[in-house]
Amino acid sequence: MPLPTSPIRPLTLPVALCLATALMTAGLTGCSALSPFNTCEDTAARLKDLRSQPILSSIPEGATVPKGLDSVDSRCVDDSGDAWLYAARVYAFPGSRQKVVDFYRTTAKTDGWHLQHDPVDPNTPETTAGLCFTKGGDGEALMLTVYFPAVDNLEREYEFDAGPEFDSGSGFKIEVGSETDGAKTGCFD
Repeated sequence: MPLPTSPIRPLTLPVALCLATALMTAGLTGCSALSPFNTCEDTAARLKDLRSQPILSSIPEGATVPKGLDSVDSRCVDDSGDAWLYAARVYAFPGSRQKVVDFYRTTAKTDGWHLQHDPVDPNTPETTAGLCFTKGGDGEALMLTVYFPAVDNLEREYEFDAGPEFDSGSGFKIEVGSETDGAKTGCFD
């Protein structure tokens, strides 16, 4: 004898699929009520604060601004799903990477920044990996990175011709970044 079937069961699967499809479609189309991510809306004041960070213009003696890169590059980027704010400067330096690392270890610490170490690869030299610092509490948290990008990467990113200042010594980039709401962020999260 066959078991009786419930008239509700045949509707359960189609209704569940319809609801799941509606929720996914709303999320993919950018419905802000369903999105847990921050956007670039209303971030002008925070970007201004990042551009004015004194560490961006604190440079080792002899460092110069490359021709054509004389202003702070600041943006809100939200192409990864969650917005990120940054302000950055590029400098050419006639000395070694170690001198750049030593300068920022001291200067950043004096300015209240806290050096973070990569827990996954702590043996990579800072002259290769660069430096990463954090500062501030929740709502005002900042992250600072100092690193040594390849000249061809700089040329592609900024569309400039690296002049003779990059021929000897070390070019470096310094960047202050933040979540749009100033939430705490770590260097190696």
